[in-house]
Amino acid sequence: MSDDAPQLYLVTPPLQEASNFKSRLVQALEAANLASLLIRFAHEDIRKNEEILRILTPLAQERNVAVLVENGVNEALRCGADGAHIVGSTDDIATAVKKLSPRYIVGAGNLATRDDAMQAGELGVDYVHFVSSDAHQLIERVAWWSELFITPCVAKAERLEEIAPLAQAGADFIMLEDVVWSDPRHPAAALSDALACLQGVSV
Repeated sequence: MSDDAPQLYLVTPPLQEASNFKSRLVQALEAANLASLLIRFAHEDIRKNEEILRILTPLAQERNVAVLVENGVNEALRCGADGAHIVGSTDDIATAVKKLSPRYIVGAGNLATRDDAMQAGELGVDYVHFVSSDAHQLIERVAWWSELFITPCVAKAERLEEIAPLAQAGADFIMLEDVVWSDPRHPAAALSDALACLQGVSV
């Protein structure tokens, strides 16, 4: 982990279109100084997905938020995004690095084991993203990585209470998704709480 404070990385729900989601995204973007936004799709219609990207990407980028596309290397290139978040095999990650690096960001997502993370790191990804259904195991994995490697680490917080422990363990980015979009108040309130959870975390 670097000496910089951890940053927030927001993930959209799987989107079918952009119009109904646009206002909620703007609320979130205005509520917190986010580092990154990952755009996910609900279907495989490339034309519709690129339409979503062309609507949402500028909203984030004009606020200095990097936009990544889940498993969308070509879509990212065509629509002016900042990179791709690859959930897949080592071959998928290697292909993305070859096409996008170093000009664009390549993240290796949903890494379940240490070996997966080390292989991704060796391929030259810009960050590794760990997942685990066990919160304690996730914290252990983040702490192990941040102690040994310089490639940034992303960890997803399923609940607000997980943010500070993950940041303290060494996560460079805290990924947020359902905890933001399912908040009965609005996304801005959830993100305000997330920022509060990061206050006082020593790095």
